[in-house]
Formats: sequence, C-alpha cells, structure tokens
Amino acid sequence: MIHFENVSKRFPGGHYGLSDISLQIETGAMAFVTGHSGAGKSTLLKLIALLERPTRGQLLIDGRNIGRLPEKAIPAHRRQVGLIFQDHRLLNDRSVFDNVALPLHVAGVSVREVGKRVRAALDKVGLLKKERSLPLTLSGGEQQRVGIARAIVSRPPILLADEPTGNLDSRTSAEIMELFTELNRQGQTILMVTHEDEIAAYARRLIRMRDGKIEDDTVN
Repeated sequence: MIHFENVSKRFPGGHYGLSDISLQIETGAMAFVTGHSGAGKSTLLKLIALLERPTRGQLLIDGRNIGRLPEKAIPAHRRQVGLIFQDHRLLNDRSVFDNVALPLHVAGVSVREVGKRVRAALDKVGLLKKERSLPLTLSGGEQQRVGIARAIVSRPPILLADEPTGNLDSRTSAEIMELFTELNRQGQTILMVTHEDEIAAYARRLIRMRDGKIEDDTVN
C-alpha cells in the first residue's frame, strides 16, 4: 500500500529530514516508528499525508506516485488518510459532534449522511453520549478519542498517528492503544510514531529511525 523508494526530504537551509529511505507498509499493517527527537519520524508521516513533498525518490500509495500529484488532487488524497495528533487539535468552541463532522462538511457530504457517519464514529470510540459536549469538558483521553473519531469518520484506509498517547497517563494510553488495535483488526492500515517503549510493544512491526534513516525494521 505505502512504498518509499529511495526517498529524501531536504528542508530549506540544507537539513535532511529523511535521507534515502526505502520502506514498504502493506495493507492492513499496524507499524510503529520510534527514534529520538529529530530522527525523521514526523517527516515520514507528513510525506504520506502530503503535508510535505519528497525532494528525491518516489512515494507510492497503491502504486500511484503521490509526490507528483497536482495541487488540485491533494484534498482528495488527504481524505484517504486519517491524521491523529498528540495535541488533539480540536475546536474548543464547537461540540464533539461538530468537531467530528468537520471533515465531512469540507468534503460536501449531505447533512443526513453526516449525522449517520459522525454517530457511527463516536459509537466506535465510546463517546456517543458525549456528542453535545464541548471538548474542554472532556478528559484528555476523551479528547483524544474525539480526535480519533474525526480521523476515521471519512472511512480512510490509512491512519497516521503522531505521538497520540504522549500527553496521557499509562492507563488511558493503554485504552487508546486497545482502540487502535481494534481499528486495525477492522482493516485499517495504521502507522504510528511514538517515543514510548511500552506502547511500541503493541506493534507487530517496529521501525527504528536515526538521523533521517532507518536504523532497524523488525517484524514480530
């Protein structure tokens, strides 16, 4: 599904976020990317989501070189990729329902279908009864679940998670990881960045990065 072929990403000033990366993530995989700060983990995710473009090499998703997609095709590509962040990035003046519905409104989905999909996503993350709540009234773990619901509401085949448990206690982190595991069982391809060894223990595949390169790639 995701195939990096000798991909490098050079930033202004000459710094390389990624250097000659070759990596393949199969459909239905659940893989974790670890490494020190600045190792290139987040850059890897940004390239898949086309928040950045490769400087060299090819990045293929389902055989299509996304690094060459025209600007007008990027929104459609991003609807195939769910993004989950450490800081949730929720709109605090909007309800849980409205936060989750936002990607569907942007995509022009009908009001009736929006309601159906949002409630299905909230039910999946265990927050159906919180749809009218404001994010600031929720716990950190509940806010992260809202972020996950927003990422999956468009039914993307790929989920990218950047340190999704970084601000959570160990018990809540374990609950969030169980939710990701269940989403993976249902067929979604998940690529997650984490510093945390205990979270990485959930991975069937562990990719270690250092200085923009892959140091180790282990399949359990």
